[in-house]
Formats: sequence, structure tokens, C-alpha cells
Amino acid sequence: MKILVTNDDGIFAPGLQALVEVLQHFADVYVSCPDQERSAVSHSITLRVPLKAKPLPLFPGVKGCWAVNGTPADCVKLGIEVLMKNPPDLVISGINHGPNLGRDLYYSGTMAGAVEGLLYGIPAVAVSLNAFSDMDINYEKVKRLFYPIVEVLLQNKIPKGVFLNVNLPYLSREMCKGVRTVPLDMKVARYSYVGLNDPHGQVYYWLKDQLHNMKDFEKDSDYFLLRNGFVTVSPIEFRTFHKRKQEQIERWFSHLNFASTDEEEIDYA
Repeated sequence: MKILVTNDDGIFAPGLQALVEVLQHFADVYVSCPDQERSAVSHSITLRVPLKAKPLPLFPGVKGCWAVNGTPADCVKLGIEVLMKNPPDLVISGINHGPNLGRDLYYSGTMAGAVEGLLYGIPAVAVSLNAFSDMDINYEKVKRLFYPIVEVLLQNKIPKGVFLNVNLPYLSREMCKGVRTVPLDMKVARYSYVGLNDPHGQVYYWLKDQLHNMKDFEKDSDYFLLRNGFVTVSPIEFRTFHKRKQEQIERWFSHLNFASTDEEEIDYA
């Protein structure tokens, strides 16, 4: 089995090293990651500068490791189309420094790395850790918790058109309460703008992460269960076209007749 790994924290992130070390117990691992942190770049790709994939001997035993001067989506796209001789069987993005919950889906480079694999028809998983300070994180503890999760993922077939968003609590394996499959809580607005004054009296705005101060989450949500010691797994369906909505939208436009000469003259200038 071949697994392509990416992230948005950059190729030197300790979460990436932990992920690679776990996956090497199960498969041949290929690494294609940004050469620097690319958090919150969403699913952007690089168009106006050339991409470079620099081989790096960072992880003993991997089948290939490249640092790319691009986004997580670039890394997966380049890995599948150019760097690997054959497509991977699975794409895993992570382990992200900090959780990816609710609306983070739309902003996260970690998510984008997984979704890019899905666009090629390859099963994909995004993995994040509910911890924020690299100085305090014991990744041996994280690896012990994540190992049985990987075993289950590889023993089962991820449904077509779906990627899995996995969040790990920062707990020992013995203290973790279990695994819950949960929806994303899209109502939570985790980030808010804070207005500050520059030396000239002009106001500028900075996004502040309010996660530590937030309460009153819905009891079955990813936010609540992760905070209360569970591994959360959210299956996210990615559709390029919604067949069931096709007829509904067609009815909206059914009355239009562009060939009609009865139309009132309109000045579009």
C-alpha cells in the first residue's frame, strides 16, 4: 500500500514526523509538503510562480520526500501527477497543529490537502490535534493514540466521494474516552475580528481565535466531544454536482426565452 502525506504546517512540523512514523508501520510512505507554514490557505493553488519540489532526507525509510514551495493542494497535485510513479492508495494530511472543527473546513490547508486527493478519486483523511503549543506536546503520546485509529481506517474502505476529518484530543491512550462519528458544528464562529489602532490612529483588524473562551457547544457536535476527551471523526461528502437539485434549479430558468422578440428594450450601458 502507498500513502501520500501532506500538511499545512510545513515539512519540518513535528506533527508531520509523528504521522509519518505511525504510517510507516502499515505502508510505503511518500511525503510532499509545503516548504513553510501554509495554514488557512484553503484550497488555493499556485499559478503565477513556478513550483519547485526539493528532495529532502528528513524521514528515514520513506519512499520519497519533497519540500514544495506551494500550498497543500499543490503538494498533493504535484505528488500524484509528477513525483510518484503510480498514484497512492490513500492521501493523509496532518497531523495539524490545532484542531480543525466546524467552519474550519472551508479555510484549512490541512483539509484542502485531503480534498485534493479526493478530486483524483483517492480516499483521503485529514488529521488534527487539539493542542496549540509545540513546546508542550509529547508526540509519543499522540502516536500511541493515533496508531489504533490508523489500523481501523486501513481495515475499512472509505466511501467513495467522502473524506474523513479526524480530530485527536491531546490525551494519553488510556485517558481517551473513545471515538465518536459526529457532524461539523457549522454554527460556531470560532474566529472574530479585533480592531486595533496603528500609531497614526487608523484602525486595522486582526483575526483572533476564540476557541479557548468558547462554551455552550451542542452536545453531539465535534467541538463539544473533542473538548470532552473523544476522538472525533466527521465524514465529509464532497460533491462536484448535486444531481437531486438539478431539476429544482432547472425550473428556475424554464420560463426564460432568449429568442423572444417581445422583451422590453433594456439599456445595459
